Amino acid sequence: MPVLHNRISNQKLKEKMLAETQERQTLSFYKYFALDNPNMFRDKLYTQWNQLSVFGRVYIAKEGINAQISVPIDHYNDFKASLFNAHPALEQIRLNTALEDNGRSFWVLRMKVRQRIVADGIEDETFNPAHTGKYLKAHEVNEMIKDPDALFVDMRNHYEYEVGHFKNAIKVPSDTFREQLPMAVDMLKEDKEKKMVLYCTGGIRCEKASAYLLHHGFKNVYHVEGGIIEYVRTAKKKDLPLHFIGKNFVFDERMGERVSEEVIAHCHQCEQFCDTHVNCHNSACHLLFIQCAICSEKFSGCCSAICQEELELSPEERRLRRSARGNKIKIFNKSKDVLETIMNKSIIDQGNKEG
Repeated sequence: MPVLHNRISNQKLKEKMLAETQERQTLSFYKYFALDNPNMFRDKLYTQWNQLSVFGRVYIAKEGINAQISVPIDHYNDFKASLFNAHPALEQIRLNTALEDNGRSFWVLRMKVRQRIVADGIEDETFNPAHTGKYLKAHEVNEMIKDPDALFVDMRNHYEYEVGHFKNAIKVPSDTFREQLPMAVDMLKEDKEKKMVLYCTGGIRCEKASAYLLHHGFKNVYHVEGGIIEYVRTAKKKDLPLHFIGKNFVFDERMGERVSEEVIAHCHQCEQFCDTHVNCHNSACHLLFIQCAICSEKFSGCCSAICQEELELSPEERRLRRSARGNKIKIFNKSKDVLETIMNKSIIDQGNKEG
C-alpha cells in the first residue's frame, strides 16, 4: 500500500529541493464543485502527484479544490493529464502560472481534506456559493477602473494589500478572510447600488466574496477572473495598461511577485520604503512583517530587540518565554494601532520568574 503522507523532515526535504537541477513551474488553481468523497479523491491525487514530484499545498473539501504547487517541467504534461482527468469539473481548468518564479516555492507535497477550501466562517445554510458575480477579464477591468460608479474592493488580508493593490482600491483591514467577509458587507452597505469589483490573488476568495455580497443584497457585483495573477499576465501579454501597483503577495517561500516598479509599503521598523516580507528569525516568534536590509542587519533578521536578545538564549529559556506569551496571530497589523505579537516585556519578565 502506498504511503499517503510525508515521512521526511522539513529540513531534509528543503535541502533536497535546493539541490535539484530540474526546472520547476509554480502555479495555482481552484475550482468550486461538489465532491462526494473528498478523502478518496485526496488519496488518489496524492499518489499520482507524489510520483510526479509535485510539491505544494492543496486543500480539498466537499465544495472543491484549492492548490498552490510546484511542478517539474519534465512532468508538467503528465500532471495536467492527471488533474484534468481527476473529475469532470476539472477538465481544462485554468492554471495560474506564477508571475515570477525561481522554482523554489515549495519543497514538500501537503494535501489536506478540510471543511472548506477557503476558511470563510459562513454558517448560513441559505447561502449559495454558486450564485457568484460576473467575471471581468483584463480589458474589462481596465474599463471598469474608469467608471466613477465602480468601487474596487481588495478581498485579501491587510498585509497583502500593503505591498500592492489596484489604484484607489478599498482595503478591508482584516487578518483573515473569515473576519473580512462581514466586515466588507458593513463597510460597503451604503453603496449597495454601486458596481462592486472584487479581486484577490488567484480568484478563489473574491469569487466566494462576490456570492456573499449578492447574498446580502448587493446588486452589481463583479470579480476579476483569475485574480491579480491572471490580470497581470493578460495585461502584459496584450500590452494593456497595468493598474495594479507594487508587489503581489504570495503564500510560499517567495513571499511576493514584483508587478510594478513602485514600492508603496514601508519597513515596519524604520519606515523607509520597502516591500520585503520576512518572518522573524526568532523561531519562537516567527512574526510576518516588512523589513529593509539595514534593519535586517541591525536586528539580526528579528522583529524587535527583544527577539534579537532571545536568539542568544538556551532552548529551555526560549520555551519558557514562549509559553508565557501564549499563541497569537503572527502578523504585523498596523490597522490595529498596536503590534500585539511583538513580545511584551512584562510577559517576558513573568516567564523568567516562572523559570
